[in-house]
Amino acid sequence: MHVQAVLFDGFDPLDVLGPLEILYAGGIATNGGITVELVSAEGARDVPSGLDLVTLRATTRLDPERDGLILVPGAAGATEQGDPEDDSIPSRIARTQRTDLPALLSAAMERPGVTMTTVCGGSLLLAMSGLLKGRYATGHHDALDVLWGLGATVVRARVVDDGDLVSGAGVTSGLDLGLHLLEREFGPRVAHVVEEMFAHERRGVVWRAAGAEPAHI
Repeated sequence: MHVQAVLFDGFDPLDVLGPLEILYAGGIATNGGITVELVSAEGARDVPSGLDLVTLRATTRLDPERDGLILVPGAAGATEQGDPEDDSIPSRIARTQRTDLPALLSAAMERPGVTMTTVCGGSLLLAMSGLLKGRYATGHHDALDVLWGLGATVVRARVVDDGDLVSGAGVTSGLDLGLHLLEREFGPRVAHVVEEMFAHERRGVVWRAAGAEPAHI
């Protein structure tokens, strides 16, 4: 299974590196069953994060034709937007709409061999690109009303598994997302050994549209 982790100007480093380290360790635990790379819409380049001290290098362009996982992070910065061109999280995510990223993600989501995954504001990026209409998803708690308004069916869960779309809530949910993906693709023993390695126990229920319909409580 190949993982393409997307970088864009102003991305949140923990949104990327949290799940990516989990999946990379899963590659070790599966004797190379998982490969990971950092990509951008523009191709190989140094990509500044939303934290001044952190820049990561994308080694190639996001390939929407490649099967596997695509990981879309949110942005880092101030939560309140003062101006569309400021360095706030809403502004940084909105600026991705001026790049090739929405078209590449749209093309990838049309392929049956691709699973799209998001952490925190990554689901907002997809929703702003028109890609979450009618889909079950979660994201950062401050963005849930916006996700509703953009057509997503929002679930207030830490991880929401909607088949070929798996989304995580706030930034640290990326660890839980990564462990869930390991268990889903390779089984609980692989996920457990990585969980032990990182000394992190997953929180909450992974929500799916399955099982008995609960009565209102």
